[in-house]
Amino acid sequence: MAHFNYTANMNFPHVHHFATLLLLIASQAKAIQSSSLNIQTDKEALLSLKDGINDPTSSLSSWNETTTVCKWHGVYCNRAQQRVYGLDLQGLGLQGSISPQIGNLSVLTFLNLQDNQLSGNIPSQLGSVSSLNILNISSNLINGLIPQTILNCHELTVLDLSNNLITGSIPQNLELLSKLQIMKLGQNRLNGVIPNSIGNISSLTFLDLGTNTLTGSIPNELGHLHKLQHLQLSINNLTGTVPPSLYNVSSLVFFALASNNLHGEIPADVGFTLPNLILFHFCFNEFTGQIPPSLHNVTKIQSIRMSHNFLDGSVPPGLNMLSKLTMYNIGYNRLVSTDTNGLHLITSLTNCSNLAFLAFDGNFFEGMIPDTVGNLSTNLSKLYMGENQIFGSIPKSIGQLTSLTLLNVSQNLISGAIPEEISKLSELQKLLLSGNQFQGSIPAALGSLTKLINLDLSDNSLAGAIPSTFSNYQSLQSLDLSNNKLNGSIPTEIFSISSLSSSLNLSRNLLSGPLPEEIERLENVVAIDFSDNLLSGDIPESLGKCHSLQVLSMSNNSFTGFIPEQISNLKGLQSLDLSSNQLSGTIPSDLGKLQGLQFLNLSFNDLQGVIPNEGIFKNASRIHLQGNSKLCSSSSPSWCQQSRKHREKISTSRLIWLLVVICVTVFVLVIVAWIVFIRTTRKKSPAKVSANSNSNTNTFKGQRPLISYEELLRSTENFSTSNLIGSGSFGSVFKGVLSDGMMIAIKVLNLATHGAARSFLAECEALKNAKHRNLVKLITSCSSIDFENRDFIALVYDFMSGGSLEDLIHGARELSILDRLNIAMDVASALDYLHNDCQPPVVHCDMKPSNVLLDEDMNIAKVGDFGLAKLMVDQEPSSSTNWIKGSIGYIPPEYGYGGRVSTRGDVYSYGIMLLELLTGKRPTNEVFQQGLSLEKCVRMAFPDRIMEVIDPKLVASHELTTNGGLMISSEKQEGCIISIVRIGLACATDSPEARIGMRDVIQQLKAIKDTLMKPQLDFKVV
Repeated sequence: MAHFNYTANMNFPHVHHFATLLLLIASQAKAIQSSSLNIQTDKEALLSLKDGINDPTSSLSSWNETTTVCKWHGVYCNRAQQRVYGLDLQGLGLQGSISPQIGNLSVLTFLNLQDNQLSGNIPSQLGSVSSLNILNISSNLINGLIPQTILNCHELTVLDLSNNLITGSIPQNLELLSKLQIMKLGQNRLNGVIPNSIGNISSLTFLDLGTNTLTGSIPNELGHLHKLQHLQLSINNLTGTVPPSLYNVSSLVFFALASNNLHGEIPADVGFTLPNLILFHFCFNEFTGQIPPSLHNVTKIQSIRMSHNFLDGSVPPGLNMLSKLTMYNIGYNRLVSTDTNGLHLITSLTNCSNLAFLAFDGNFFEGMIPDTVGNLSTNLSKLYMGENQIFGSIPKSIGQLTSLTLLNVSQNLISGAIPEEISKLSELQKLLLSGNQFQGSIPAALGSLTKLINLDLSDNSLAGAIPSTFSNYQSLQSLDLSNNKLNGSIPTEIFSISSLSSSLNLSRNLLSGPLPEEIERLENVVAIDFSDNLLSGDIPESLGKCHSLQVLSMSNNSFTGFIPEQISNLKGLQSLDLSSNQLSGTIPSDLGKLQGLQFLNLSFNDLQGVIPNEGIFKNASRIHLQGNSKLCSSSSPSWCQQSRKHREKISTSRLIWLLVVICVTVFVLVIVAWIVFIRTTRKKSPAKVSANSNSNTNTFKGQRPLISYEELLRSTENFSTSNLIGSGSFGSVFKGVLSDGMMIAIKVLNLATHGAARSFLAECEALKNAKHRNLVKLITSCSSIDFENRDFIALVYDFMSGGSLEDLIHGARELSILDRLNIAMDVASALDYLHNDCQPPVVHCDMKPSNVLLDEDMNIAKVGDFGLAKLMVDQEPSSSTNWIKGSIGYIPPEYGYGGRVSTRGDVYSYGIMLLELLTGKRPTNEVFQQGLSLEKCVRMAFPDRIMEVIDPKLVASHELTTNGGLMISSEKQEGCIISIVRIGLACATDSPEARIGMRDVIQQLKAIKDTLMKPQLDFKVV
């Protein structure tokens, strides 16, 4: 624009006429543009929108060329029927993406697309619709970033993008949306910090940023929002303290900061400064101090959640004034009872007639449960009192809480009998009484609780028989009666509970008699533990029909006869313990064919014959056979006969003397062990279990979680293709969501593929003891049969929501040099651990970008897929091509010539991947022909012309700003690139002996990063 000299342009009217002319031209241009957009362009925009949408219910069937736009479903026109001002297509099950032409609906005031299955990005063209007042795209599958152009919609009062898959950071300069009243961005994958500019939107009444991965502190500017009523920041990674100004926003009604990393004390006067509170959720943080007494003066309040913090002191008075309270959760803090009141808080809450959820578990409350517990709200559905120091008995009045679905008083000092009045709680789904001092028999009346899902009476002193009325449980998934004094036989009615799918634990009791054949009815149970009882007779062959069984323990009983061959039908079996019984005969050879079997204990029986030599029997560390003197290895079967003759020569007197010594020793050890056990189990458990957890009780404490085929089926929606996230040589990978909300990745092996079973074993072997932040965590495995009676094997991993490195390198997302360097360091750190810190060392054998996974924010990269991994033991050189391990383009040249698998092979593959990370070109790219390869191409350009072969997206970036605000110049970046390329070439050299080790790689990469991050002008090439 020209700059006018004011003193030199004294003829002011000419300037005025010129400005007027400019305004007239702009006005005419706007009028021409406006006139060019009419009902016909609206119709074209809507038809374009329909073209990009799959309409399974034919809701948009009226949208066609022959009908008037204003008669279309969900379309609203103004009175003159000249333009479309509203579009309401919510809840129609629509699929597909939003057409960019929606920006041509220039007079649109509201757009409602919520509750569909739309995907793709939010079109930046929406910023052209300056008249937009309401934008609601919530509850879809929208991904990508929030377009910056949305800030052009200055008339917006409602912006709802919640419950999608939106990534990136929240746009800055949000104060441009000065009329915004409701902003809902929760339940997405947003990262970065909360913009301070939100505090300048003075009209804001509703702000929801919850359930994202936001970091940093809560801006003090949010305290300027004097009209704010709803603030939801829960389930993020926010740190620091809560700004004092926020406690002075007296209009706040909904105040939720749960599940962050916030600390500090909650002001004692918070109830006076926030008098309108209805919801106050501060749980799962690190708050200290006491429960604010003033909070119990907010008579309107309905929900208080402060669990899982470090609050101390006692519960302040005033609970009896909160007549509208529905939830009160103060579990897992450091709260104590007062000397006189004990559990008086229960009595205080009896005036809260709407109370539905009460939890004060995991604290240090002492005293007896008052009889007034029965006067709590008839709406109470969940009552958590576990892990305290409560003593006495459970009052009979507990039977008055007829709406209870969960009762947890576990891990206390409660004694006496289990009151029969509990049987009146007909809605009960979870009854957890474990870890107390209950005595007497189990009331048969408990069998009337037909809705029970989880029953845990373990670790008490209960005696008598197991009630046959338990057969009424047709929804029960987990039953734990372990560590009591139950006697008699196991009633056959127990085995009629076909719903048992998690566990059946009757261990450490005094149960006797044979195991009923009816056990075959438990087709869905994952774990069974009958150990440490007085059971006798043969192990029933029908046990082989429990097809979902993964863990079976029957040790320390008096079982006789043979080990049934039918146990080999349990394809999913991972752990089998039959030790310390009186079993005879041979070991079934088919046990070696159970591919998922990881632990086998047959010790201290009377087994004989040759030990099988396949499967688990190849690994001596996984099997326990001691105390079976008649067994012999397959390599020396003649030893069995010689050993038997030698044993016959032992004198009777020596045998008697030996038995006496053993009996006395065992007796003393049992007494000592029992005393230690009693003392240990009576101690308060330091572990804190969420009061809101829905997970079932594991049968074996401390073992990895068990998962059934049925649960994997549910979590993946029957292995739907919509949940398929990848496939490879030996199977497919699905994402799934467990019943507790945990996201998992499930690698299902295709057993019809040659080598799939071997791949499964290799992966288990490589990862069973490997623990490193840069290795994808193997949660568990599932070896079972599917509904068509076919073998089913799967590995269950943590879900990495950021996708693979291959997707990043060859996708649209830009990766800075710092991003690429951090990823390279993470992968190198994982390989260094596998090669140098694992015993024995592990060779990955398939190092490539698709096997490197990232979290949503690219904060961490992890190495996965160990299907070809090999432990560096019992190697044998081979010239067979079957030994060529890896993927084309990444396989080291020596493998093709019959060379041994080695850690140097991984180094080569890493080097090729590093070059791919910098160049953006796959080693299998079609440009690499006639002897030219990625490594040779880079080597020929190094170092003078190296920038010619580097990824253009990386070269195009001139300067980089780090999180700390440090500017990294393009010269510095180029020096960094040259140094990293040098490392890649040193790794990818043809000679294995010439390659550097991963520990050297780590050190050099760290040096490059240190130099890169230094605020200096010169960059020293490493």
